[in-house]
Amino acid sequence: MKQYIFPAIKLTLLSLILFAGVYTLVMLGIGKVLPGNGEGKKVSFNGKTFYANIAQNFSEDKYFWSRPSAVNYNAAGSAGSNKGPTNPEYLQTVQARIDTFLAHNPGIEKKDIPVDMVTASGSGLDPDISPEAAYIQAKRIASVRGISEQEVKSLIDKNIDKPLLNMFGPEKVNVLQLNIALDELKK
Repeated sequence: MKQYIFPAIKLTLLSLILFAGVYTLVMLGIGKVLPGNGEGKKVSFNGKTFYANIAQNFSEDKYFWSRPSAVNYNAAGSAGSNKGPTNPEYLQTVQARIDTFLAHNPGIEKKDIPVDMVTASGSGLDPDISPEAAYIQAKRIASVRGISEQEVKSLIDKNIDKPLLNMFGPEKVNVLQLNIALDELKK
C-alpha cells in the first residue's frame, strides 16, 4: 500500500506547487508586462473611472446599447445563463430583448438585428459589440441627439478595433469608449 500512497502524495504536492504557485506567478508576470499592468483598461470620464474591459449598462436611447448581460452587468459574478436554444424561458428572454430593440429602433426588421444585441456572452460582461450592432443603432442615436446619421457612423468607423494582427478574432467596438466619444462629440 505504501508504494501507491507516497507517489500519489508526491504527485499531489508537485501539482499544487506547479499549478497553484508557479503557474500563478507566470500569469501574474505576463500580466505585469502587458499594457495596463494586468489591471484592466481604465477610462476616466467626467470625474469617474470605468473599466473598458467590463460591460457597462447603457439603456438610454441617446447611447449605444451594450450586449445583454446574464449577470445584470455585475462584475463580481461573471457567468452565462446555461440555458440552451430549446429552453422556453430562454426563448422568452430573447424574444423580449428583440421586442425591446424593435420598439426603440423603428424601421428595423427582426431579421436584421445582430445576434449580439439579443444574446448574452458567455461571461455576461462582454464590453464589445460587432460593428453591425453599432451601425444598426446609428439612426436612433442620430435622431435622439439631433445629429446626422453619417456623423454617428463616422464615429463608429473611428472606434472599430481590428483583429489581432488583422487575422485573429472579429472586428469589434467597445461600447463604453464609443459612448464617451459620442458625449465628447457635442463638446
